[in-house]
Amino acid sequence: MLRIAVPNKGILAGPAAQMLREAGYRQRTDDRDLTCRDPANDVEFFYLRPRDIATYVGSGDLDLGITGRDLLVDAGSPAEAIPDLGVGGAPCRFAAQPETVAAVDELAGRRIATSYPGVVSQHLAARAIAAEVIRLDGAVENAVRLGVADVIADVVSTGATLRQAGLTPIGEPILESSAVLIRPVGAPANGSVAQLNRRLQGVLVARRYVMVAYDVRADQLDEASALTPGIEGPTISPLHREGWVAVQAMVARTDVHKVMDELYDLGARAILVTDIHACRL
Repeated sequence: MLRIAVPNKGILAGPAAQMLREAGYRQRTDDRDLTCRDPANDVEFFYLRPRDIATYVGSGDLDLGITGRDLLVDAGSPAEAIPDLGVGGAPCRFAAQPETVAAVDELAGRRIATSYPGVVSQHLAARAIAAEVIRLDGAVENAVRLGVADVIADVVSTGATLRQAGLTPIGEPILESSAVLIRPVGAPANGSVAQLNRRLQGVLVARRYVMVAYDVRADQLDEASALTPGIEGPTISPLHREGWVAVQAMVARTDVHKVMDELYDLGARAILVTDIHACRL
């Protein structure tokens, strides 16, 4: 039975569970449950503290896990990301009061408070910057005001909490974090592991694309197909109406209204858009 770690709380918990449901896996119905068995798919899920998941997977005690890329790097555990799951994205970056530190090259000799000491230490070492890294659990925005540190490093989504603390981001992000599926380093990605990976990738594709169907004159098919090339080409079917064909193709969800307008202007009619709930490409 495949054993998979899933975040039990935090910003990744809900999106991870929803992705797994959309991929056809059973999930817990009570947030207090710590495990959930899915006999139909021969999988058991363990709901763990997000920061611990990389450690469990890296030790080989669990086969797979879903966690943040920032937590994977910070753990320094022998686990590796397979694919990016495209949810929970946010940058980890330095921030300070602008009158004290304004650039990354001014970090040398400073005290940096963070909940991600592994991430920050690796980043500083790669740039040969000598600074003191102070580990704090939880919110670190008050560390500068309280005199514990000169700079903080944290995962930032909107930046609202930084502004409230009078802090300004410094330089480029240390790391772009998002949810990743992880496995022990060197573990085979076949069998049920490959199946789960394919299902999750299918969910991501289904979220990014919609199916567009329309009728168009046969002599306008080349122009219409250029607007809707699909993944491997559009599906073309003859209509009972002479000189017309029916077309189906996957279109990026973000572009669909523009494409519909262009198809209509071209002369296409009966333009329909439907959601894709799952796919395998």
